[in-house]
Parts: sequence; structure tokens; C-alpha cells
Amino acid sequence: MVLEKAILATITTNASKVTAGTSIFICESKEEMDKVAANLEAILDGISHALSDEIYIIVKH
Repeated sequence: MVLEKAILATITTNASKVTAGTSIFICESKEEMDKVAANLEAILDGISHALSDEIYIIVKH
């Protein structure tokens, strides 16, 4: 099975803003969120998108 388009992960500093559906990574600061997003981009071969100051998603296009 090949994933062509999917949300692979959610990274946030505010857990109350996200619900289940993907892997959720909860960070304590914006700086930690930036590092986690950069690492997950490479690991998952995806692209990071900021939805707000508190939420990033990793997407496979």
C-alpha cells in the first residue's frame, strides 16, 4: 500500500485543540514544536505545515 495524500502527524503546544486521528506530539514550547516538526518531516518523508502558532501537521503529498 502506498500513501499518496495523508496527514501523518500533528504537533501542538495545546492538546485541547486536537483530537485523535493521527499521531499527536504535544510539546511544551514553540521551539520544541519546531524541532519535532523538522525531525518528523525527515523521518516520515513529509512536509510540515503550520495551521496556527500552536499546531503543525506533517502531510504526505
